[in-house]
Amino acid sequence: MIIANPIYDAVFKYLLEDERVARTLLSALLKKEVVKVKTRRNEYTNIDRNALSIFRIDFGATIKESDGSQHLILIELQKTWVETETLRFRQYLGAQYANHDNMLPDTNGQYAIPMVTVYLLGHKVGDIEEPVLYVRRNAYDYDGNMVTKGLPDPFVESLTHDSIIVQIPRLRGMVNNRLDKVLSIFDQSRMEKGNQQMLEIDEKTYDGDDEMMRIVTRLLAAATDAKTRHNMNVEDEYFSVIEKRDTTILMKEKELAERNAQLKESEAQLKESEAQLKESEAQLKESEAQRKEQAILLRRSIEMFLKTGLSVEMIAQNMGMATEQVEGILRN
Repeated sequence: MIIANPIYDAVFKYLLEDERVARTLLSALLKKEVVKVKTRRNEYTNIDRNALSIFRIDFGATIKESDGSQHLILIELQKTWVETETLRFRQYLGAQYANHDNMLPDTNGQYAIPMVTVYLLGHKVGDIEEPVLYVRRNAYDYDGNMVTKGLPDPFVESLTHDSIIVQIPRLRGMVNNRLDKVLSIFDQSRMEKGNQQMLEIDEKTYDGDDEMMRIVTRLLAAATDAKTRHNMNVEDEYFSVIEKRDTTILMKEKELAERNAQLKESEAQLKESEAQLKESEAQLKESEAQRKEQAILLRRSIEMFLKTGLSVEMIAQNMGMATEQVEGILRN
């Protein structure tokens, strides 16, 4: 079966517009039953379309705990299929912390609704091999002992949060649990040959699983939906432009690096030439000093000979010099 690739923003949005599908995905990620989910204000946002795409959906989810109790949490889900700066994620997270609508009702704005951030990444994170990474908070005292009494506390919950990081490139056919099964529809190793917009799946894998078949059906519908296909083409064109731009930048950076290397080499040669010139000047100064010293000694010798009564002609003859040379030395 051929389905639309949910790594595309248009398909991802189409998929999660179905509340049942959203509950299935979030329940699998949180490993808890999500009994109710509602997209919040500004639920679908494509950030910085002139730079790198980050697609964000903000949910209000009602969670059912194992003891039957229910409570509301915020889920900020961010998806990107290209590598981007963590600063962007932090900026959107900061906006959530600053949003007054995210405060718990009946607390006069004192405490916030607990929050979980989910990052669906179309790229790998360093050398982390696990496809799904849970980053959870724990509280400790000074000696490193875990503190559990009094927790969770609304003050602590207001200022800290858990995170779930999914590395889509590391999924690659791994189906070991419920989450792996749900995330398998993002597995890019199933990409249709020559068409990155579509994935090839074996629907028999999901036989008897109504929730997964609903996801598959939704993606199948997205594959035939004219508006969604158009938006996918727009995304491809957009990222093609981005890729060409980045390639041009890389080429220019490479050219600039080569020029810088040549400039550094020229600077090194210039410094070497300057060092040689300084050395030559030093040798010249030394030679000049020696010449002056020899001239002084020569003049003193001639003056000594004169004091003994020798004539200039005799001095010149004895020193193997012309008379004019001796006279010149005496004049200087």
